[in-house]
Amino acid sequence: MSKLWKRNAVVGAVLVLVIAAIVLNGRYAAEAEPTVEPPETGGKILGQATEVVSPEPGEAEEASAVPEVGVASDYFAAARLSRQQARDSALSLLQQAGESEEMDAQVASEVAQGIEALASYTMTEAQIENMITAKGYEDCVVFLSDNSVSVVVSTSQDGLQTEDIARITDIVKQETGLPATAIKILEVS
Repeated sequence: MSKLWKRNAVVGAVLVLVIAAIVLNGRYAAEAEPTVEPPETGGKILGQATEVVSPEPGEAEEASAVPEVGVASDYFAAARLSRQQARDSALSLLQQAGESEEMDAQVASEVAQGIEALASYTMTEAQIENMITAKGYEDCVVFLSDNSVSVVVSTSQDGLQTEDIARITDIVKQETGLPATAIKILEVS
């Protein structure tokens, strides 16, 4: 009996640590992103640079067809990779815990719920990202946790305006059911 209790305690502790790691990863990624002052102050990020290339005459059509690759696209790729690695790690731990032969029904149910929650977060994040980019924003990445959402959006030089924030907040509220106070929107230009 003592051995079974210890095993269940270990599986429960692993489950709690995995979920905590996912939540902290989402918060860290959102906090690590530099913030920009509101558009009305005209603030800029310290060290922010914009490359301006003037095309040669006759090359205007070619220059517009080449996508810009810069800091923003690198951020989104790194954020998605980091999020996916954290989810893969958590899923692996949950699957290992679920494969234990001496697990009772309650712990097996908790493991299944953890796997289901990860899958739900992944699908909801992808839906929100697709809806935001469908509204005309270049790129975005969403970090979802139990009671909050962080959205990082690629913006033009003008930054996010009030109507942009309202549009993004509305999308997130519809998909998650969370209140506006639980939604954090950051911009990357």
